[in-house]
Amino acid sequence: MSDVNLKIIDRNGVPHEVQAPTDMAMSLMEVIRAFELADEGTIGVCGGMAMCASCQVYVENAVELPTMEDEEEAMLSEAFNVQDNSRLSCQIPVTEALEGLQVRLAPEV
Repeated sequence: MSDVNLKIIDRNGVPHEVQAPTDMAMSLMEVIRAFELADEGTIGVCGGMAMCASCQVYVENAVELPTMEDEEEAMLSEAFNVQDNSRLSCQIPVTEALEGLQVRLAPEV
């Protein structure tokens, strides 16, 4: 049972350093929601099914993430404000490999 240290920059540009549990099968999106780092109802609208892109984040450092699956890639191809470092936070499980990850929430559409 261990936690990982994450830095999440909210949509107002405010950085938040959080400790996320690795033993609860949470996604990064669920961590963002649990720490209330985005207005309620503006992140994870589809419930984490890679169907809405409301949980899009920009990965700002070189932490190895799981490979992007076809569903995530397809959703990002249709989303707004996509950058080369965009990922859907609902598709990133919180594991010890995320230690030190820094992400910025994409603007709300």
